[in-house]
Amino acid sequence: MKKVVVTCLVAFGLSFISSVQANEAEALAKSKNCLSCHAIDRKLVGPAYKEVAKGKDPKGGEITVERLVKSIKNGGMGKWGPIPMPPMPVTDDEAKLLAEWIMSM
Repeated sequence: MKKVVVTCLVAFGLSFISSVQANEAEALAKSKNCLSCHAIDRKLVGPAYKEVAKGKDPKGGEITVERLVKSIKNGGMGKWGPIPMPPMPVTDDEAKLLAEWIMSM
């Protein structure tokens, strides 16, 4: 039954992250200092992760795991305000884990 649920989530483009992966992602976010600028449930320098997970930026752009991976790796500016987010020193796999974790909130 669990495999069917996961398959359905993937078919609808929804992220699935286990509690083990969530713990790993949170530890990674701490080690890369992501939580210096972002909090889970409130805006700091950057948006709250729960706000990002809603799937739309303030300008109406769709937020997907793929788009978030690019923002994490390349940095970004202008979607959430005037303060730029610098590129983060993460691997592709780390960026994907972080993006899936954020979108699962």
